[in-house]
Amino acid sequence: MSDDAETKAWREWHEHRTATVSAPYGPLALTGTYWLADYPEGRLPAVPGHWRAHDGGVLLTASAEDGVELDGRPLIGEAALAADEGRPAHSRLAAGEVRLVVIRREGQWAVRVYDPAAPARRAFAGIEATPYDPALALPGHFRPYPERRTVQVGNADGQARGLGLGGELVFAREGIPHTLQVAVDEGDGSLWAVFADATSGGSSYRFRFLHPGTPGPEGSITVDLNRAQLPPCAFADHFICPFPPPGNTLPFEVAAGERRLKGALAAGN
Repeated sequence: MSDDAETKAWREWHEHRTATVSAPYGPLALTGTYWLADYPEGRLPAVPGHWRAHDGGVLLTASAEDGVELDGRPLIGEAALAADEGRPAHSRLAAGEVRLVVIRREGQWAVRVYDPAAPARRAFAGIEATPYDPALALPGHFRPYPERRTVQVGNADGQARGLGLGGELVFAREGIPHTLQVAVDEGDGSLWAVFADATSGGSSYRFRFLHPGTPGPEGSITVDLNRAQLPPCAFADHFICPFPPPGNTLPFEVAAGERRLKGALAAGN
């Protein structure tokens, strides 16, 4: 693909990202993540109904006054719910324009609230991103681990959780080799990394994500740093994004891809 074609593809990617995060039920619409274990009485702040974990799922009890809909119909009584794997816009639960999403993390259940009228969505001015640079699309190689590893890393909510890692992404910049530990999607084999670099916490957000795709048969893959993107917690404090694992801080400036929200006074905002 020519540089002009790559630039056009990057621009389309950036425009799609901007549209996705600012959508009515995109990351900017998240107004709360409520862990059921923190509310043993079953009442969540500003969330209708009575919630409790039970038998590997969640039980929701609602009355007509709660105004909760399940699969497009009023919920009056009790419903057993599993984790919602779809997009928030397609959540089974709604309360007016608000979507309620059941999630599970390391055996703990929570409810996320997505509100199209969220202040962060109204205030969104765009994503600060560096224009495409072909020199930052680097040839790389995926080196899988013999067995999947789990490391404990801090998360944006202050808690430590396990991060599953399936191998290393090896690439060189200006003749110097670098590696990033990556997770491997069990479905399509695509790779995902959380990393920091010399711009993190300064001219870029404190860490970013990279989704380089699926390696070729021999492990070949392009490490396109132009596609570095902000984690969900850059858009809403209620996400629990993992921090980079040990070794995933690159010693050079990745002045590429998404850097931070436009108008942010500090990269951590």
